[in-house]
Amino acid sequence: MHSRMLIGAALVLGTGALARPALAQGISSQCPAGVVTGGIPDQRAAVQDACQKAIDIFQFLAPQLGVTIAGGNATIGVGGTIGGLGHIYVSGRANVVQSDIPEVDQVTPSITGAHADQYPTRTQIIGIPEADVSIGILRGFPVGLTNVGGLDLLVSASYLPAFTSGAVDVRLPKGSFNFGGGARLGIIQETPFIPGISVTYLRRGLPTVDVVAHSGSDTLRVNNLDVTTDAVRLVVSKSLLMFGLAAGVGEDHYSSKAAASAYVSNNGSRALYLSQPVDLAPIALRQSLNRTTYFVDGSLNFPFVRLIGEIGHTSGNSISTFNTFESGPAGAGRTYGAVGVRLGL
Repeated sequence: MHSRMLIGAALVLGTGALARPALAQGISSQCPAGVVTGGIPDQRAAVQDACQKAIDIFQFLAPQLGVTIAGGNATIGVGGTIGGLGHIYVSGRANVVQSDIPEVDQVTPSITGAHADQYPTRTQIIGIPEADVSIGILRGFPVGLTNVGGLDLLVSASYLPAFTSGAVDVRLPKGSFNFGGGARLGIIQETPFIPGISVTYLRRGLPTVDVVAHSGSDTLRVNNLDVTTDAVRLVVSKSLLMFGLAAGVGEDHYSSKAAASAYVSNNGSRALYLSQPVDLAPIALRQSLNRTTYFVDGSLNFPFVRLIGEIGHTSGNSISTFNTFESGPAGAGRTYGAVGVRLGL
């Protein structure tokens, strides 16, 4: 899955501030009301709607980015620990999510104060490539035909490119890679007769993104867009000759933040209302969510190599927005998938 699909979602977050009902909320205190006198708005009235729309679109898109980053299994296709020192698995995967992207060019922000609009949405697959490494640390203690208490170290890397597309410039001020990590604790190590069972913790994140977007003579900046996920999983797996199965359940915590600012011009018909351009000072965009996720992995096994697919679903949340979205509420649950290959010794 091409990583620019994920950036495309991030760009919608940015351009939205320029450009079935959810739970309603009031207008954010970060977007204070202005005064319209004789049809002429003051500075705050001119940017209040852009401010509120930026917040709402962030609330709508951030959970979708979180699902894409967290995915399901920490190491795709693996249930138990991998066998202690001398054992290592290297995996490449692409997490994908069927997302709903707001059609921001279909809604024109008001310059006379906040106005509740419904955004049309389009369905789009977004994804991000990731690499994972599992390193065996402890084999565990022998119990009957298996071992318990094994330990693996987990290392993860996510990648995004910097690029320019039309009027949008995407920059990665801290580089295109984001590294994460965690651990897997073995409850039961897999054997030819016993399934593997483990608990994992893994932190992943999106590389920090800056976006500069132009819409006509308006400009929007989204700086320090950062999405971090903390994922805990309980996983069971079993290999059956050429085939393997793994299934799991877990809890995710998504932490998302950014800062948005805008320049609203007084060109064209706006010159009748705005005597001069208006700057929207940076506003803080933040979201923190907990979600439950379920997933199943299926693999085709070859010597030292496995080809793996994954399908999963994450639960929804109640997320209030002032504006609404045609596809449904901002906190809707999401189905996700992944394809990957794993090399192991």
